[in-house]
Amino acid sequence: MQTVYQTKINRIGSGVSEFLGEKMFILFGDNAPAELADYCLLINVNEINGEIEQGDILVLNDKEYKITAVGDAVKQNLGSLGHITLKFDGSEISQLPGTLNLENADIQVPEVGTRVQILRK
Repeated sequence: MQTVYQTKINRIGSGVSEFLGEKMFILFGDNAPAELADYCLLINVNEINGEIEQGDILVLNDKEYKITAVGDAVKQNLGSLGHITLKFDGSEISQLPGTLNLENADIQVPEVGTRVQILRK
């Protein structure tokens, strides 16, 4: 498997669990504005190796989730700010440019230190 992207969660905002019902997480680099940081999984901002494509795999909490749609701004935002939305709704068309859609799944708030990867088979 090719690693397209890899980072880890450094801090978890106190309001992250509020989005579990909407099946979404917001990723943001450690430089997130204070008013947003409470709702984000704060990560290291790292380079992306190639394109992020539909059919790639997101690994979070050691679970694999198939990527179903990639918003137009995902690569740029993730690579520069570490800022995208992960939406576990199975949608094949991304409604927002900064959203990475994943297979429909129930999610749990990850722990600090959790590795986040995007892999290509």
